[in-house]
Amino acid sequence: MIYERADFAREVGASISCAANGTRWLEEWGVNIELGDPVILKQLISRDWKTGEPASVYDLHNYKGKWGCNYYMFHRAVGQRGQGTPAKLKVNHKAKDVNLDTGEITFEDGTTAKHDVIIGADGIGSTIRNVLGIKVEKVPASWSCLHTNVDTEEAVKLGLVDYSKNSAIEYWGGYENPAHYKIVLSPCNGGKLLSYYCFFSREAGDFQNQSWDEAATLPELLAPYPDLDRQVFKHLEIGYEIRPWRLWKHDPYPYWQKGLACVIGDAAHPAIEDAGALGTIFSKKNFNGDIREALEVYEEVRKPRGTKVQAASSRASENIHERMGFSSNKDNPLSLRINEEKRLTIDEMNTYDMHADVAAKLAARRGKN
Repeated sequence: MIYERADFAREVGASISCAANGTRWLEEWGVNIELGDPVILKQLISRDWKTGEPASVYDLHNYKGKWGCNYYMFHRAVGQRGQGTPAKLKVNHKAKDVNLDTGEITFEDGTTAKHDVIIGADGIGSTIRNVLGIKVEKVPASWSCLHTNVDTEEAVKLGLVDYSKNSAIEYWGGYENPAHYKIVLSPCNGGKLLSYYCFFSREAGDFQNQSWDEAATLPELLAPYPDLDRQVFKHLEIGYEIRPWRLWKHDPYPYWQKGLACVIGDAAHPAIEDAGALGTIFSKKNFNGDIREALEVYEEVRKPRGTKVQAASSRASENIHERMGFSSNKDNPLSLRINEEKRLTIDEMNTYDMHADVAAKLAARRGKN
């Protein structure tokens, strides 16, 4: 059963990045990936802010040959045809409290429900996290972000660059002028849709108090970028569905579970690994009926890796060359600034075997060799 706090459930306009460590779970679950009309990424391109000239290119053409799965970019969820019984969705059910010993949820409308396990995927303002007793000092990031979509067909009709042909996530800026000014382009829907994330200093525009459903204006989108590469700027001029992407910073959580409840990531990529861990731990092969043991192993498996990804993501917000892919490009002098002990690479992400990790941790607990 899925409980949604809002009174509706609809697709939102953001893209979903799914590298090999996420794709292998979609394949294992039997998801029909083609239903998501994906783009198979072939490159990561970092461009000069003013000229648009490539500053660093990471080649992904042999990605599947090396890692066994494609690196996909989606625009909509692809959970239509997985294995097992589909979950039921109940909207307008905002959790108020959870009994961690009995699994009973109390909703704001006074109704209750009882379940064997409670999994909180309720974001930065998580009720479940508060119930678990995790205290978070969250502060707004020092930069803002507006997201917008551009139709490739319209851009081409206007004589603009067809970025869809690159099959790449592309970046402008992110390490200079200063680093908080950055454009990220993700091609979606087979290249028919271009998803733009537009970052700038909070002094140039503060949307921290606006929700995703509150539209921003085209002038608000364009104003921070007087010196941006004109090719991509002209794309932004035809952007639509302009929405604020609120950004927060917080320290890693001290724990992820207690009693019969746990929390999982609220972004698609890490959340796929969270779901993979829970599915593996609660599988017929591994689950022995002890829910608390299962959730403790989930934390042991996911917390160290999730925390490292969170830290790398935070550093990449200041220096785009910390982003996985560019962080492996030793030929780029800008990547030499990265602390080797903290560097997170595609190799580290994609060689990880979660099934083996879960098996080892369960064996250690159960006294098996």
